[in-house]
Amino acid sequence: MYKRILLKLSGEFLADTNGFGISPEATSELALIIAKARESRSGIEIACVVGAGNLWRGARNGRGMDAATADYMGMIATNMNALALQDALSRAGVDSRVQTAIQMQQVAEPYIRRRAMRHLEKGRVVIFSGGTGNPFFTTDTAATLRALEIGADVVLMAKNKVDGVYDSDPRKNPEAKKFDSLSHTEVVEKRLEVMDMTAITLCMEKKLPIVVFDMYQSGNLEKLFAGERVGTLIQS
Repeated sequence: MYKRILLKLSGEFLADTNGFGISPEATSELALIIAKARESRSGIEIACVVGAGNLWRGARNGRGMDAATADYMGMIATNMNALALQDALSRAGVDSRVQTAIQMQQVAEPYIRRRAMRHLEKGRVVIFSGGTGNPFFTTDTAATLRALEIGADVVLMAKNKVDGVYDSDPRKNPEAKKFDSLSHTEVVEKRLEVMDMTAITLCMEKKLPIVVFDMYQSGNLEKLFAGERVGTLIQS
């Protein structure tokens, strides 16, 4: 049973039906799922990292741009998603804080490890934004790094309508095989698209477990908080 978790969320969770922008309805739905699961388990400590694919993808939107500049723009976009999620959590009755690796003192705290851990101990949800603060690293890597820094027990990789790790895309291949459990080494050797290679290698070196699960299947987050097996577990 996990006590402190790092929940990795895709930016698309906050988007409209076309996968773009920030939808207040979608963001509120996401916040309510987190709030309900949090209420189901006393003492659970939740930190989040949100991507920015709904607003900006450096490889796609920044084509022809300087790569570092495109990545910095993506990191700034994660702050917009983090603030939207914080607002939705507040309306759902959940106290939260945004800590950013790219300083914006008027709207968010700078990332300070010990302060983040203190917020978690006080029962606040902490949303980490701004990636790692450096270009060329994804939010998957940022999630892994923050999880290790705060001493999280697990990284929960939230998916939408995909209930784990498969040997091929289940939305395209009805014969795709689901893995109930994997080792970090198997993920690397099979080149499974769980997270980027830097992130999965870091998890492997530090023996940090990962759970890939369907965020929107009713009750999944509560089951994980209760210690039940959901989705695909990746561990050493």
